[in-house]
Amino acid sequence: MSFLSNNVEPMQLDAVEDIELFEANEIPNASVNDVLDRSVESAPFEVESYAAQYSGFAKLSRLLYIADHCPPLQIEALEQALKYVKESTYNVNAYTTIQQKLVNALTASGQTAKAEQYPLDTVWIDEKSKMSQIYFEKLDTDLKNYKTNSIKESIRRGHDDLGAHYLQCGDLSNALKCYSRSRDYCMGDQQLFNICMNIIKVSIYQKSWGHVNSFAQKAESSPECSANSTAQTKISCIVGLHELVTKRYKYAAKRFMSANIDDLGPDFSDILSPNNVAIYGGLCALASLDRSDLHKHVFLSPNFKLFLELEPQLREAIHKFYESKYPVCLSLLDELKDSFMLDMYLAPHLTALYSKIRNRALIQYFSPYLSADLRLMATAFNTSLHDLENELMKLILDGQIKARIDSHNKILYAKDSDQRLETFEKSLAMGREWQMRATSLILRAACVRNGLIFIKAGPNNASSKAAEEAPSSAGNNVAACSPSSPNKPRV
Repeated sequence: MSFLSNNVEPMQLDAVEDIELFEANEIPNASVNDVLDRSVESAPFEVESYAAQYSGFAKLSRLLYIADHCPPLQIEALEQALKYVKESTYNVNAYTTIQQKLVNALTASGQTAKAEQYPLDTVWIDEKSKMSQIYFEKLDTDLKNYKTNSIKESIRRGHDDLGAHYLQCGDLSNALKCYSRSRDYCMGDQQLFNICMNIIKVSIYQKSWGHVNSFAQKAESSPECSANSTAQTKISCIVGLHELVTKRYKYAAKRFMSANIDDLGPDFSDILSPNNVAIYGGLCALASLDRSDLHKHVFLSPNFKLFLELEPQLREAIHKFYESKYPVCLSLLDELKDSFMLDMYLAPHLTALYSKIRNRALIQYFSPYLSADLRLMATAFNTSLHDLENELMKLILDGQIKARIDSHNKILYAKDSDQRLETFEKSLAMGREWQMRATSLILRAACVRNGLIFIKAGPNNASSKAAEEAPSSAGNNVAACSPSSPNKPRV
């Protein structure tokens, strides 16, 4: 979204950037298919109530994503985005682009009269451009004065104010630079944490996930995060988002489920909403956790249960999955799929998550039986016999289901397993491993005792003791090695 950058003249500083800016496409394990355009042909929610959950640049980004991927909601999303830009930002470039998109959409849908209600407001453009430049010059002058007077706290505030102004103008790169420069002038743990949060926020907007991970680790290791539950919750959600984007769904689920809903106030709505935490955590838990972990981290968790109250249909789907009512669970998830597809962070991973959930349901459905009728399974999972056989074949080849398919009679048979034999084989393998480790320890102890291995003396280990023991071992016809005898073996 190049139009979200405004052409405000950057402030000239003689400081050299010590931060590496990651490109937006540096996502580990990401494939080209993850960024393909997706289109939703239904209207799964009201745009106004959805946009009310967010603030700042996150609100604008999500509205534009909906406009680009959902034709039925395109006009409403563009109207909300245009209203937000005019009322809350200095982003002139975004305004002109959104206005043009809105007029084109209204014209294409035959609403020519309504399109005339959204003319290009040149007065607003000139006014906001002048105000932005005046405010920028004021902040620039104040920062130069602070640097002249060498007031560290004022210099830090000056960089933060400039970063916030650049963010209001849609200039993410300069906002990130200003927030990064303020690190050199922080004077406490709270300030350091706030700086990390500002950098993380802008990096999320840029989708620089390597940058997000780096500063999330710094913020999590700070004393402020250790002592403040609100800070811990924010960092857990940010790390969970990073794990989701990098396809580490199990770690993402545990991060989201460790959050506390009381700690996610309005100041976090420019990154994620509590509904996002419920959706991301719930889907990742279904896709990656087994029944015991699902019961422990979801149903017995007082914090995450409050998040799920915000998404009652997803909560019901999780309960049905745990109760082994898989057809009902999958049906509920299919009903939610369109709304999930309009989430800019979740959409690229939705197909993979739904596939993992379905595979886990198939595995747990068959686990209590010795044989199962494929026709009944196909009916239960709302699929054809051919597609079900293909799904089961992949699970069998991956070793997730120990079974074989009778394609003629359409029956799935569990492989016969002798649990007594398996237990004996496991015991023998553990015994061989223990014997190998014990032999290795005895051999190493003998080598150390006879001077074939030199151990570096620590601060509490006198090297003279080893030197005194070397002659005695030599008297026992054992060749002791020393650094001065290169012809002798040294391990």
